Amino acid sequence: MLKAGQKLALYCEGALGEYTGKMAHGLLMYSPNPVVCAVDSRHAGKDAREVVAVSRPCPVVASIEESLRLGAEVLVLGVATPGGYIPPDWFDALDRAAASGMSLVNGLHQPLSPRYQDLKPGQWVWDVRVEPSGLEVATGQAAKLGNRRVLMAGTDMSIGKMTAGLEIVKAARERGVRAEFVATGQIGVVISGRGVALDAVRVDFASGAVEREVLACRDAELLVVEGQGSLVNPSSSANLPLTRGAIPTHLVLCHQAGKKVLRRFPEIRVPPLDQLVRLHQDLAEACGSFPRPKMAGLCLNTSHLAPDEAEKALKEAEVRYGWPCTDPVRFGASKIVDALFGVG
Repeated sequence: MLKAGQKLALYCEGALGEYTGKMAHGLLMYSPNPVVCAVDSRHAGKDAREVVAVSRPCPVVASIEESLRLGAEVLVLGVATPGGYIPPDWFDALDRAAASGMSLVNGLHQPLSPRYQDLKPGQWVWDVRVEPSGLEVATGQAAKLGNRRVLMAGTDMSIGKMTAGLEIVKAARERGVRAEFVATGQIGVVISGRGVALDAVRVDFASGAVEREVLACRDAELLVVEGQGSLVNPSSSANLPLTRGAIPTHLVLCHQAGKKVLRRFPEIRVPPLDQLVRLHQDLAEACGSFPRPKMAGLCLNTSHLAPDEAEKALKEAEVRYGWPCTDPVRFGASKIVDALFGVG
């Protein structure tokens, strides 16, 4: 497992700056570990900040060998590919990294542990997307907790649910709230060092896996549960176990400003946002069987817009829907925290 202080190299050959490179992008933004470089020969010689909207300085190099010279101890596979398969042309580089003594972090479904059995002392392989042991079915215990539990929902996959959730936790902690992030995807687990990669869990135990993580943080005043996928994406199946395991008291919807259709399924339109929120609330309430979560706010990804265009999009959304609205990366998440705790 990843230890504090271990130096990371992010292997994202051909993916830095692409939507599939979100493991690398997430770690560049939020990992507490030092990141010594990203590996992508297309952008070698640049700083990652020239390719991705991040603030952490990070040189981009062309090879594993260059990352070793910079002191990298752990190689992280920096992509989240559809289906979770390792790009076949990556194995030569991964083999060289393992032979050099580097440990490996793999957030894809295809495991690396069977390939690397003969490891040096202190070397390890962390396949993040593995079902935890000892899981049980959910029992609805989260409903008995007295804290606020926010479920991050989205209009599509890779829309910013994890990022927005981490920013909400950050903003809450800055004002003294005991806030915790419940990671349910491989990137969030690697960043926070805890949680469950929900898409690696058998469906019978999926709600129970979320419930276990929520109950482990019962003493927190605010729990932000990382969302996965979208109710309108045909590839997504995680929203029901997230909802049943967490029994959220509040919802936050994440959306890319101006987005009309799904990225991988352009024939599927994004529904009106207020209708999608009601769908989430109806699903969570289940005809009165569970509490109906309140809408806490809308997080808009405006990274593709100029600053004045971003502010205009946020104001228009607030007027149209009546929800607090922010781009938490650009403008912070204080509006969402205010709504959660009844301020304003």
